[in-house]
Amino acid sequence: MNGGEHSPGRPVFIVDGARTPFIKAQNKPGPFTPVDLAVQAGRPLLARQPFDRRHFDEVILGCVNVHPDEVNPGRVAGLRLDLGIEVPGWTVQRNCASGLQSIDCGFRAIGQGLADLVLAGGTEALSHSPLFFSSEAAAWFGSLTSARTTAKKLRLLAEFKPTYFKPSIGLVRGLTDPVVKLNMGQTAEVLAHRFNISREEMDAYALESHRRLAKAQAEGHIEELVPMIDRKGTLFDRDDGVRPESSMADLAKLRPVFEPPFGKVTAGNSSQITDGASWVILASEAAVERFKLTPLARIVDTNWAALDPSVMGLGPVLSMVPMIRRNGLNRGDIGAFELNEAFAAQVLACERALDDGQFCRDILGLDEPFGAIPMDILNVDGGAISLGHPVGASGNRITLHLIHVMRRRKARRGVATACIGGGMGGAALLELM
Repeated sequence: MNGGEHSPGRPVFIVDGARTPFIKAQNKPGPFTPVDLAVQAGRPLLARQPFDRRHFDEVILGCVNVHPDEVNPGRVAGLRLDLGIEVPGWTVQRNCASGLQSIDCGFRAIGQGLADLVLAGGTEALSHSPLFFSSEAAAWFGSLTSARTTAKKLRLLAEFKPTYFKPSIGLVRGLTDPVVKLNMGQTAEVLAHRFNISREEMDAYALESHRRLAKAQAEGHIEELVPMIDRKGTLFDRDDGVRPESSMADLAKLRPVFEPPFGKVTAGNSSQITDGASWVILASEAAVERFKLTPLARIVDTNWAALDPSVMGLGPVLSMVPMIRRNGLNRGDIGAFELNEAFAAQVLACERALDDGQFCRDILGLDEPFGAIPMDILNVDGGAISLGHPVGASGNRITLHLIHVMRRRKARRGVATACIGGGMGGAALLELM
C-alpha cells in the first residue's frame, strides 16, 4: 500500500445532488420506470442550477434492470431532461454499486481534463423487473411463428406444454450468482456463519435502521430528497418502507427466506425491494469558478476490490481500507461512514472483519486490526434495510447522503462504500470543503 493521495489529476467537486423517495415494491410494476425516476429526481435539481443545462459534458447513469423501452437509460434520461442532443449519455452497470460507478467515471473524466461538468446518477425500478420464459418455450414460440403451413402449426400446437407459460422471475435470477450458484441472501448466511452473528443481532441492527430513518425523517435530515407525483396525481414525498413501529418480537416471527428452516436472514433484516433514483453534479475547479458554484465536497479517491462471490458482503472492507490507508489515514480520521445495508448480517460481518486481527493481517496486510466503525458514525440516518436498495441507485444515494451527514456533524472526511453482487466492493473518500 502506497501513501499519499491517489488522484486522477485535477480536483473534482460534488456541487449538488438530489434523489427521489425510495418506493417499496408492491408485487406489481410501480408507477415509474427507471428513466421516469431519473427524470423526477433530475428536473428540480437542474432547475436550481445557475448554469444552462446544456453545459454538461456528459450524462452517466447507473442502472441494472434496464427497461426494454429505455435501452441506454443514460441517454434517454439526458434527452428527457432537455440537456440537448449534443450532450452524450451512457449507462454503467456494476450491480449494487452502479450509482457509485457513474460517480467514479465522472470523477476520472474531470480529473483527466476530459470534462468539466458531469451529471452522474443511478436509477432502478425493481418493481419492473422482467419475467422470463424458458429457452424451450422461446424455441417453441419461435418455431410456431416461423411455421409456414397449417399442418406444421397444428403439429407444433399439439406439442405445446403448459409449463411454457410458467415464467421465471428476473429479479430472483439476477440476484443469484452464476458462478457460485448462491443468491445474495445465501451469501449473507455464509457470513453470519463464519462470523458467528446471531439472529438477534441481525434483527436488532435492522430495528435500529428503521428507528434511525424515522428519526431522520421527523427531524428533516433527508435533505437531498425531492418529492414526485405519478400520472394519477399521487404524491410521493418520503421513503415509504420505514417501519418505526416494528419490534424485536415482530422481527422474530419472520421465517428465514433463503435457508429455511435454520437460516437467520429474513425479509426483516434484509434490504427492501424498491424503486428510486439519485443524481449528483460533478464539477471541475474551472466550472466552479466559471459558474460561481459552491462545492459541497471534494472527491479525494475511489477504489474497487474483488473477492470470492460467496462472501461478497465483505467487499466494503477490501475496497475502503486500502483507499483510506493509501491516503495516509486511519479509521479515526474518518468522521462518517455510509455502508450500504444489503443485509444486517453483511454489515455486521464487515464490522467483525475490521476488528479481527487475523483477518486484517491475512487479507488486508495490516499489522493490527483496522478497527470496527463506531455505530454512532455508521449509517446514522438508517440505510437500505429501512429505506430500500434500488440496486442501480444505492451507490449514488449513499455518496450524496454522506455529504449531508458530514456537513451536519462537521466531519471533515467521510467514506461511502458498498458490497457488490459477483464478489466486489466499491468505496469513495470525500472531504468537506
